[in-house]
Amino acid sequence: MARTAQMKLMELMVLKEDISRVIEFIGKKESFQFQTKLSDKAQSESDSLINLDQEFYDKLQNIRSNLGLEPVSATSEVSIPSDEDRNQAAHIFQAFDDLSDRMKDIHSEAERIDNAYKEALSFANLKVPYSELEHLSFLSMKIGKIDPADFESLKEAVGSNGVIIALGEDKSHILAASSKKGRFAVDTELKTYNFINMEIPKDFNGVPDEVLDGLSSKKAASDLKVSEIEKEKENFAETHKDMINKLCASFAMGTQVSDIMNRLESTELVYRITGWIPAKEASEYMTALDSITEGRIAIREYEPYEVPAVMSGKEQVPVKLSHGKFVGAFERMIFSYGSPVYGTVDPTPFVAIFFTFLFGFMFGDFGQGLFIALFGILMACKVVKVGGWNKFAPIFIGVGCTSSIMGLLTGECFSGETLLEPFSEWVTGLFGNPHAPIIKMMPSSDPNSIKNMFAVFGVAIGVGFIINSIGLIINIVNNFIRKRYGDAIFGKTGIAGALWFWYVIALVIRIAAFKHSIQVYDWIVIGVTMFFAAFGEPFERLANGHRPVLENGFGSMLIGGVVELIEVISTYMSNTMSFIRVGAFALSHAVLGFLVHTLTEMVGGAASPGGIAVLIVGNGIIIVLEGMIVAIQCIRLQYYEFFSKFYKETGREFVPFKFEY
Repeated sequence: MARTAQMKLMELMVLKEDISRVIEFIGKKESFQFQTKLSDKAQSESDSLINLDQEFYDKLQNIRSNLGLEPVSATSEVSIPSDEDRNQAAHIFQAFDDLSDRMKDIHSEAERIDNAYKEALSFANLKVPYSELEHLSFLSMKIGKIDPADFESLKEAVGSNGVIIALGEDKSHILAASSKKGRFAVDTELKTYNFINMEIPKDFNGVPDEVLDGLSSKKAASDLKVSEIEKEKENFAETHKDMINKLCASFAMGTQVSDIMNRLESTELVYRITGWIPAKEASEYMTALDSITEGRIAIREYEPYEVPAVMSGKEQVPVKLSHGKFVGAFERMIFSYGSPVYGTVDPTPFVAIFFTFLFGFMFGDFGQGLFIALFGILMACKVVKVGGWNKFAPIFIGVGCTSSIMGLLTGECFSGETLLEPFSEWVTGLFGNPHAPIIKMMPSSDPNSIKNMFAVFGVAIGVGFIINSIGLIINIVNNFIRKRYGDAIFGKTGIAGALWFWYVIALVIRIAAFKHSIQVYDWIVIGVTMFFAAFGEPFERLANGHRPVLENGFGSMLIGGVVELIEVISTYMSNTMSFIRVGAFALSHAVLGFLVHTLTEMVGGAASPGGIAVLIVGNGIIIVLEGMIVAIQCIRLQYYEFFSKFYKETGREFVPFKFEY
C-alpha cells in the first residue's frame, strides 16, 4: 500500500551574507516547512524592525492601484530586489508623484471653472434687475443653493405659501418667492432643507452672454487639459506596466525574505534554519544550497526518529502526499477531513477509485457523462475558468467517464434509451440473444424489472462491503506500522472486528445462495471474534504494554464491553446497509431520465421545438442538481463509512513556505 512521503528534518547554519539568497531559494522551491512557529518574543522583536522593502512594496502597490493595473503574479524571473531595482523604483516614484501633482492641479482648476460656469448658467435667465424685484412691497424673494436631490421635496413642503423656481438645469440654485405674509413659513422650510442664501448685487441684471461665452471657452479648454492628462496617465501606465509589476513581485519577495530573516535564530554572523523537507529532495537541496553559498554553509539532516521532539510526542512530522494529477485532485478531500498520521497508509488512491466509481454508478448516463467529462477537459485547458475549482478538473473528467460507461450499460443517453440500442444489441449479441439495454434500469412493465432493482441494491451492498473491508485493512496495517499491536488485533476495527464482520457476511451468503444451515463452528467463530471485538480493551492494553490491564476495574470493563457489543453490531450493520442509498440513487437517476423522456414525447418528441427545449432544460437540471446531490453522497460515504474505520487521530499537513505575491 502507498504510504505518506518520507520526510527529513534539515538544519542549516547560514552566514549573514548568504541568508537572503538561501531564503529566496527556499521560497522558490516551495518544499521546505519551517520546523516551529516563532515565539511571541521573536514575533514582537521582528515587528519592531523596519522593513524597507515593505515601504517600497506599499508605494508600488498604491501606484499599481491608481493606474488600474491588474494584480501581479509570480514569475520565474523574479528575485529579491537589488540596488538597481531600488533605483528604478525611486525613479518611478518621482515620475508618478510629478504626474499626480499635475493631475491634481489640472483637476482642481477644471472643477473651479466648471463650478463657476454652472453658477453663471443658473442665473442666465434672470434678465430683470434683481433690485426691482426685491423692493416689491408684496413680494419676498431669496436666491441661494440647496441639495438638488431636495428640490422636489422643498417645492412640495412650501406648497401654496410660495414659489420655488430652479435657476439652472441641475436645480442646485433656486429662487424662493412668497408674499410678505407667507415669508416666515417659506423661511422655515428653507432652513429645514439647509438653504444657503446668496448675496446678489442690487443692480444684478442676469449674466451677460459674453461672460457665459468666455466661461464656456474656459471650461472647454480645461476639459481638454483633463483629457490630455488622463491620456498621459494611460500612457504612463502602459509604458511602466511591466516594470511596476516586476518590481511589485520583487519587493513582495524582498518583504517576505526580510520578515523571515528578522524571525530566525541568529548571532551577529550566523543564522540557524530548521525545517522539514521530503526525503527524496534532500540530496538535490543540499547540492543547490552548497552551490548558492559557494560552500559557506553547514547542513545536517535528521530522520524523524532522530528528532527528540518527535520521539517525545511534542511534534508531529508533517505529512506530504505524492500523486499524479488525477489522484492528486482528491487530496483536498483527505485533508479537509484530517491529515493522515506520518508513515501510515495514504488513503487518497482508494478515495479516488471509490469516488469515481460510486458517482458513475449513481449517475449512469452516456450523454450526461460525456458532457461532464468535456466540461472537465475545458477546465483543465483553462478554457472554462471557475477560480479555484479548475484544480479539480481531473475529478470532473473521471466521474464523467465512469458515468458514460454506466450509461453504455444501462442504455441511457440524455434521458433516452433508443440512441444506444444498436450498441447494446451488438454487445449482448456476442454472448447470445441480442437485447437492449444491457442492464435494464428504467421503469417498465417487464417482470424482470423487479429482479434488476434488487440486483442493483445487491451490487451496492457488495461495493459497501469492499469499501468497509479496505478501511478495516488500512486500520490494521496502520496500527502494525505504528507498533500498536493491541489496537491492530483487538477491538471493533482490529483483526477481531474485521474477522467477525467478514464471517457474518460469508455466513449470510452461504445461507442465501447455497441454502446452508448454521453450524456449531459458526457460532464458535462468531462468538470468539465478537468477544475480542467487544471486550478487547484489556487485551489491547496488555498487548500495548499499558498497566494496569483493567484500568477502571472489572465492573467497568464488563459494562463497557456490553455497550461495545451493541455498537459493534449496529455499526457494522448500518455501515453496510448505508450503501443501499447508492442503488437508490442509481434507480432515481433512471426514473428522472424516464420522466424527462416522457415529457419530451408529450410535447411532440425530440424532433419538435418543444421537445428539444424539454430535453435541454430537463438534462440541465439533472446534471446540475442531481450531480451535486450524488457528489455529496459520495463524499458522505467516504467520510462516514470509509474514513471512520482508520481515522483514529489526525496528523499534521505539510505546508511548505512559499512566496505570496
